Formats: sequence, C-alpha cells, structure tokens
Amino acid sequence: MKNWKKWMSLLLCAGMMTGLSACGGDGGSENTAEGNDSGGSEGTEITLWTYPIGSWGDSATVDGIVAAFNEQYPDISVSVEFLDYTSGDDQVTAAIEAGTAPDIIMEGPERLVTTWGAAGRMVDLSDLWDEGTISDISAVSEAVVNACRSSDGAYYEYPLCMNAHCMAINYEVFEEAGALQYIDEETRTWTTEDFGNALQALKDAGVETTGIVYCGGQGGDQGTRALARNLYSAEFTNADHTEWTMNSEAGIRGLQQLVDWEQAGLLSHDAGLQAADELQLFANGTVAMSFAWNASNESNYAEQIDFTAYAMTFPSDDGVPELDGGIYGFGIFDNGDEAKIDAAKQFIQFVCDDETQGPQSVIASGFFPVRSSFGNVYEGSDQEERMTVFNSMMPYLGDYYNVTPGWADQRTAWWNMLQNIFNGNDVTESVNAYVETSSAATQAASGN
Repeated sequence: MKNWKKWMSLLLCAGMMTGLSACGGDGGSENTAEGNDSGGSEGTEITLWTYPIGSWGDSATVDGIVAAFNEQYPDISVSVEFLDYTSGDDQVTAAIEAGTAPDIIMEGPERLVTTWGAAGRMVDLSDLWDEGTISDISAVSEAVVNACRSSDGAYYEYPLCMNAHCMAINYEVFEEAGALQYIDEETRTWTTEDFGNALQALKDAGVETTGIVYCGGQGGDQGTRALARNLYSAEFTNADHTEWTMNSEAGIRGLQQLVDWEQAGLLSHDAGLQAADELQLFANGTVAMSFAWNASNESNYAEQIDFTAYAMTFPSDDGVPELDGGIYGFGIFDNGDEAKIDAAKQFIQFVCDDETQGPQSVIASGFFPVRSSFGNVYEGSDQEERMTVFNSMMPYLGDYYNVTPGWADQRTAWWNMLQNIFNGNDVTESVNAYVETSSAATQAASGN
C-alpha cells in the first residue's frame, strides 16, 4: 500500500508537482477540426472520445489542441465527442456492441487496460513505448508504466498525466463553527476522531448539511472509497490486486462509522447523487465539504465558488492518510482500419510527447505530467501557488488498486453496497456480499 510513496519521493525531489478525477463536464457535443496543408496520413478521419479530465472536457480547449495537431498533420481530420462520468461508460459499451467505437479514447488504466484491453478491444501500443519513453516515465513512477501494461505485456494505454484525489472543506463555514481546531493546517491532515469532532461542531453551529456520502452511481466513487477505507486504515485490495479486502475488520469498522454518523445526523447520504452533483452542491455552498476534490475540480468550479475551498486529505485513525491516485492517457480501439490506427498513434504522440504541446496538454488536464523531462509545467505561471497545495499531498498517495480485474463490476457493487448499508441493512453482511460479487467478477475477468 505504500509503494506510491516511494516513487513520489522521486517526483518531489525532481521538483515536479502532481494533483486529482475529474467528475464534471459536458456530454454529447461534437467538434471537428481539419488543417489545409500537406502532411500526415492523407485523407484520414479519426474520432476522439474524451472523459471530462480537466479542460479536456471543454470544446474550446480541445479544438485548440486539434488545431495545433493539424498544423503538423493537416490531412488527418479529428472529430471529438465529450463523455461524462454518469453515462459515458454506457455510451462506450453501446458503441462497442454496435461496432462504432471511437478510434481514440482518453481515460485511465481501469478502463483502457483492465476493462476494454482485457476484453480484446484495444490496440497494443507497445511500439510507442520505446526505451526512452519507459525511462522518462519510470523516473517519475514505475507504477504508471505497470498500470498501462496488461498481464500479458501489451500496452493498452499511453499516459499523459496523473493526479491525487482528496477532499475539501468550506473554510469559512468551519471557521465560524469553531471546527478549524480539528484540522492540521500545516499538513492538511486530520484524524478520524477529529473529523467526528468537526462534524459535531458543524452540527452544533446549525450547519444543515455537513457532507454527503453520495451513492447514486459510480461517478466519483474514488471519494467514497477513500473516505471509508481511511477511517481505520483498511486496504481495498491485497497487494497483488487479486482479492477485494474491504470486508476486513478495519473496512467494516469504517463503513459502520459512516452509518453511525449518518444516523446521528452528523453526515448525510443520498442514493440519487453522484460526485458531479455533490461537487455542485459544494460549489453552491449548500454542503460544507466535498469528498470528490482535486486540482482540476478546483479550477473547474473556481468561478462558481465565493468561499475558500480548502483542500484536505481524508481523515484516518493515525492521521496518516492514503490517497487514491489517477493516471490518464489515451488508448486506441481496434476497429480494423490500419490507416486510422496509424493516424491515431500520430495524434497521441503529438499530444503526449511533443516538447511544446505535451506540457500544454498536461496543463489542460489540470493535473501533472507522467514524464520527468517535462519538469514542473506550472512553474512561473499564475497556477503555481495553487498547484503547490496539491503537490504537498503527493507523499500520501497509496496503492493504485484500480487495475484489479473485474474493476467495472466492482464499482457497481460498491455503490449498491453503500445504498444497502444506509438503508439499514447489516454492514457486515452487505460488505461480504459486495466482496463476493466483486470476487466473482475478478475470477471471470481473469479467466478462472
């Protein structure tokens, strides 16, 4: 569980910064950009679908990136469709089944490698992973390299950026309630006991909604996972990513604590909300904290927020949290057209590797580069101070368990389990059922 802390020390020594999953963005729109000069794969048209990873969910930003690509590859036409985390997976599944999957898709290894790659839907990108690329990325994180590679050695993802997921509080609301005494402002950490005390202080001060454990779907579920497992230092999977372990004593205790706080009126739950909904409530000042915060979301909601959104780690029994991380990049669906595949590879390499465009592509994500050669992409910018806050959380990164086989089925089982326990079902029985369902999915995905 501490392996990410080891490689993050390398990143920090190199002066790089890292930051967290975006959970908002537009869906369903489409844009096309095409150049006029010669070059590239002549007359090739490719499609890019992207989840809302920072400004990669914004049409103006992506149009600009495509336009820059077309300056070098004017004969490759790129159409773009934007997905969201509420219906995006269903859209991709439907497209795969209909034989209309996009050429390129932007997301993380849990989808590109563990789900679609494992199902034989993706192109092996091993030819893009030369020794220089592996060395450049490994200097930041060997975990990134491993996450992009399947168990049979195929690379189904070409990474661009990474982040750390955290939470945030409304600083002024906490201050007025006298709850700031329960956080360590120097390290942005707090203990489970202090978190409970802060909830009580907020309630005593008349705060109507402190925080919401959203469980209406998988959107932003990294927040509820991190909240539940950190409370008593539970591990989400075993070290080999072959077993789900939240039915441990520590895992059950953390989930029971959430139920107890909810029953005491210190926390809320909502079976109709996902992270995007919770984030909006936080931005509106309706709720005093968000469990789905990161550097990108802070930027995305900045214009809507009229208070100090103070980034915090998740509370833990020992005050030493383990944050979930995110890796984001590109994969290519195998649609049987070599010209399109070649064009898609050219686009990916331009976006990720070009010495000018590469850092700009990372900045558009609101996160941080996986390449050591890019250095600190925010240095000297008006974002440097803000991004330094999220950099300070990177030593707390935990295991990247998202690559466990059966990941997609586990996500559905997770939010169903949360609904069950908040509806009064026995926590131990519900967590055991969740683990049983997830384990079956893992065995099926592993061919057992």
